[in-house]
Amino acid sequence: MKKSLGFACLAIAAPALAAPLPKPASFAICGACHKVEAGAPSGVGPNLWQVGGRTSGTLDGYDYSPAMKAAKIKWTKAELVSFISGPQARVPGTKMAFGGIKNPADASAVADYLLSLK
Repeated sequence: MKKSLGFACLAIAAPALAAPLPKPASFAICGACHKVEAGAPSGVGPNLWQVGGRTSGTLDGYDYSPAMKAAKIKWTKAELVSFISGPQARVPGTKMAFGGIKNPADASAVADYLLSLK
């Protein structure tokens, strides 16, 4: 009985220990400004490690625009896809000058990748 309980605990914990998804090709342009490694300093854009569930404008050490701080977006998949698809449309006044990833499948793949960074 003890062995089966131990395996059950491992099975429950396993998803939390999963490695990040591979970077999608559509992330290449994002990587020019954003770091995605745990503990890495932000660059031109904020480090996106553990961005899933974070509130916009709250990563310590990054100088966000007043618009991003005020947006108070919780970064869910839907919100990430919306922002990735059109940053200025989603948060007018954001410092992110990129025009967005217009292909919905590519924007979704980037969002999935970002959400896997735990």
